[in-house]
Amino acid sequence: MKVALVHYWLVNMRGGEKVLEVLCDIFPEADIFALVHDPKSVSDTINRHKITTSFIQKLPWGVSKYQQYLPLHPLAMEQFDLSGYDLVISSESGVARGFILKPSTCHISYCHSPMRYIWNFYHEYKQELGLLKRILWGGGIANYLRQWDYISSQWVDYFIANSYNVRQRIKRYYGRDSEVIYPPLDFDSFGVGPSEDYFLMVGQLTRYKRPDLAVSVFNQIGKKLVVIGEGPLRKELEKVKKTNISILGKQPNAVVRDYYARCRALVFPGEEDFGITPLEAMASGKPVIAYGKGGALETVLEGKTGVLFTEPTKASLLLALERFEKMNWDPALLRSHASKFDIKITRDKLESFIRT
Repeated sequence: MKVALVHYWLVNMRGGEKVLEVLCDIFPEADIFALVHDPKSVSDTINRHKITTSFIQKLPWGVSKYQQYLPLHPLAMEQFDLSGYDLVISSESGVARGFILKPSTCHISYCHSPMRYIWNFYHEYKQELGLLKRILWGGGIANYLRQWDYISSQWVDYFIANSYNVRQRIKRYYGRDSEVIYPPLDFDSFGVGPSEDYFLMVGQLTRYKRPDLAVSVFNQIGKKLVVIGEGPLRKELEKVKKTNISILGKQPNAVVRDYYARCRALVFPGEEDFGITPLEAMASGKPVIAYGKGGALETVLEGKTGVLFTEPTKASLLLALERFEKMNWDPALLRSHASKFDIKITRDKLESFIRT
């Protein structure tokens, strides 16, 4: 059986790429197709495969500014010739399933989320655009992508959702059922350390992840907050943060694990599709203070592995921090809960689903 793996873009190592790594492990001879590929930014596990990229790779600043070519993504994906494959598995949160296959080829889609910027976060994304882009986006581009996204969803034989949260989106936007298989947690790579006097936030500094909310609250209370991550909001956050907040930018995995091991708790203020960072904190024996919506509801157990706040507001997060300070946390229980999401479990479930 000849297998192809299709991913949206290979420019970093986040949750989607971790799923792709598991698929690479299951199918070591598979070929990979992606819109763009930066070999320096992805793992050897991925790079050792034959990787085919789209014409966007060759456009000016295509690898670094691939998102600016969003209207061309469907066209680029449709150019891939996958006619010689028996099984195609797409790992996608955007256009990575919009390719043309023969009727005899089976297509399994591991969906991290339907495109957030045209579906559930459409209005939030539109507000962040400049005037001209907002007119173009609302005047036709988003509608075109929405229609194309729905049509391409009907070409999939089987959907896998990365959470029950995403399963609901797949049902609402595509009218399709899906199997839930959680993304992998490399549980054994995390260890417990003595807690030091700081809170931690890990993730991209983008609007929907709400780093601005965390910075605003910790500016007010004066407690130490360490922020690890890069993104378009970094300059804005650097201007308003006080001296008790450190923004470290992107860090190597070993450094991130060290900060997890020594923090008091992880602050998780945004609504995520699933969100692997709460589980990484729990694997380090640390609780999570999370916005109680989306994927966090599937990993954070109120009063046992963390504290949930109900509104994306300063007042709600402040109340959660007050509750956190009155509680005691058991590192062994936290690690036991995180171990249920270990990479071995994800691999076994994926392989069983695919081969069945």
